[in-house]
Amino acid sequence: MFVYEKKLQYPVKIKTPNPKLAAIIISQYGGPDGELGASLRYLSQRYSMPYPELKGLLTDIGTEELGHLEMIGTIVHQLTKNLTEDQIKTAGFDSYFVDHTAASMQVKGDLIADLTEDLAAEQKARVTYDNILRLSDDPDVNDVIKFLREREIVHFQRFGEGLQLAKDKMNAKNNIYFYNPSFDPSV
Repeated sequence: MFVYEKKLQYPVKIKTPNPKLAAIIISQYGGPDGELGASLRYLSQRYSMPYPELKGLLTDIGTEELGHLEMIGTIVHQLTKNLTEDQIKTAGFDSYFVDHTAASMQVKGDLIADLTEDLAAEQKARVTYDNILRLSDDPDVNDVIKFLREREIVHFQRFGEGLQLAKDKMNAKNNIYFYNPSFDPSV
């Protein structure tokens, strides 16, 4: 069960509309490296995690990613608020594409494969935020994007710790899985 607090994790207060910037940022909503895919990935992966600490890690970060999704939606809304249809069309925002395929979830049900994918997903999200920062000259937008970028780094670090924990627990059973993944028919 989740408890919803009716405020953003970090304040979003965009002063200047900019549909071109909104068209770039919208990819972090539901694009292949976006917040929706990350949340669904982590919340789905937790079911196959054999260790309670890693289930908790995936639940915590998956839930936080939903908050990031809310922040990205707020940024795009504020960047496009009160614009005319012509302004939106001129900026090219009318034809944006968001990839909502299930492939963006990347859930295998394999402890090492999933945690390694999670590490990569956090780095991809960080790089996307880096690219947004290179393209944006709006200090209000950049402030929020920098916060989200920092959270991706924290998630990467936590998943790294989780991967190490998984390796240690698996190695304690004389299954040097990370170095020599042998087939285990009991799983």
